[in-house]
Amino acid sequence: MTSAFVTRDGSKWMPQYLTVIDGTTCIGCGRCFKVCSREVMHLYGVDDAGEILGPCNGEDDDFDGELNRMIMVVDHAGRCVGCGACARVCPKNCQTHAAADKVAA
Repeated sequence: MTSAFVTRDGSKWMPQYLTVIDGTTCIGCGRCFKVCSREVMHLYGVDDAGEILGPCNGEDDDFDGELNRMIMVVDHAGRCVGCGACARVCPKNCQTHAAADKVAA
C-alpha cells in the first residue's frame, strides 16, 4: 500500500506508531517520555521478579520496598501520532513501532 499521508509540502509520509516497549531492555531513563507531547507512555515500577508493580507517581514511590527498577510502559497507545521522536532519543532501541497501514484501527 502506498502512503495515504502527506506532509505540508506534499511529500509522502507513513507514520510509525509506538506499539510496545521491551521491558527487559528499557532502562527507564525517561528520554522518550520527555519528547512525547502526547503522554503515550509512563514510568512503571518493577520488582526483583520482573513483575510490574504499577505506575510511578513520584520520586518517593518505592512500592513498600518492592521497587527494583523502573521501565517505560506504553499505556495510551491510541494517543501516538507516529512522529518517531521517542525512537530517535532511546539509547537502548527497545521500542517497537508499526506503520500506520499495518496497525488496526
